[in-house]
Amino acid sequence: MLLLAPVLALAQGKDGKEGLDALRSRIERLRAEITAAEESRTEARDQLQESERAISEANRSLRSLSGKRSAAQNELKMLAGQTRAAGAEIALRQESLGRLLTLRYLNGEQNYLKLVLSGEDPGRMARELHYYTYISRAQSEIINVLRSGLARMRELETRTLEKSAELAGIEAAQRKERSALLRQQAERRGVLAHVSTQLREQRRQVKRFERDESRLSRLVEELGKVIAATPSGRGRLNEKVPEPGGAEGLFAGLKGGLRLPIRGEVTNNFGALRFSGGPPWKGLFIRSPSGQNVRAVASGRVVFADWLRGFGNLLIVDHGQAYLTIYGNNESVLKQIGDTVRTGDVVATVGASGGNTESGLYFEIRHEGKAFDPMRWVKLQ
Repeated sequence: MLLLAPVLALAQGKDGKEGLDALRSRIERLRAEITAAEESRTEARDQLQESERAISEANRSLRSLSGKRSAAQNELKMLAGQTRAAGAEIALRQESLGRLLTLRYLNGEQNYLKLVLSGEDPGRMARELHYYTYISRAQSEIINVLRSGLARMRELETRTLEKSAELAGIEAAQRKERSALLRQQAERRGVLAHVSTQLREQRRQVKRFERDESRLSRLVEELGKVIAATPSGRGRLNEKVPEPGGAEGLFAGLKGGLRLPIRGEVTNNFGALRFSGGPPWKGLFIRSPSGQNVRAVASGRVVFADWLRGFGNLLIVDHGQAYLTIYGNNESVLKQIGDTVRTGDVVATVGASGGNTESGLYFEIRHEGKAFDPMRWVKLQ
């Protein structure tokens, strides 16, 4: 059985970073071993690997930078509001202080010694002393508040400058990543044009589909072994996966209630025969425009996020109870191994990676390594 969710939960505990790094290292070795064990070491689509990986990474970085940019902009707005409020408070206190000073000026400057020597009625003198004490205290309080307000204004100005510099840095990084993305997209188009004839020939090879299916099945099987071998990775077979709203439920209980990861046309169904021959489809191919968001169908944790021959930029999410969902041929994978995802989270973007001729998503659901019909689990309304 695949016990990925409990293992990753433990890996992110006390020694989270070390455990997660070790897990990522094991999975990377697994991917390399699968690649090294290929019957055919060279295929035309392999030449797309580097540029498609780079496109995925650049898009993931851009998404992250966009989130940071939005957060920085929101903080700048908040700081601007706080600065305006502090300025208004200072102006109010200055006005109050001005009124007090004017009042003291109009009533004449008095002090304790003058009042004692004035020979006035003691009762009136006591009232005057109390009044001037009150005025002096109020004046002192206003001055202290003014000093505090001015210090707050200086602090806000410093934070605003720092946040503005941070925002400028984020925007510069975004421009750099966009340039890199454009370069990688151009490189992929060039490679695609160069190997297009080879790709067409290899797509007609029945054995290629068999190798692709075998490769994914082996990856799923070996992932289970790798994770199960991780320290503290055994036990808790009925691990619950958190659902939105704080409730906990088992993936098996979601049957009939899942939504497809993207909007689009299902052009290949589970069990359907391929036009060019080879094994029947083990999942769905959903035709959709490039760049559309791919969403997780349920909560879980990412256990694979890399390029794999036949599936391009591939993402696999573990949902506990040995249930996996598989998202292939993505333009970009936006999550990394160990990331927790919630139902509806954007985990990838649609593409045609891995040598596909049309843009769309390849989607599978597996239990204990075996694929089954996703359409029996989804709600199409």
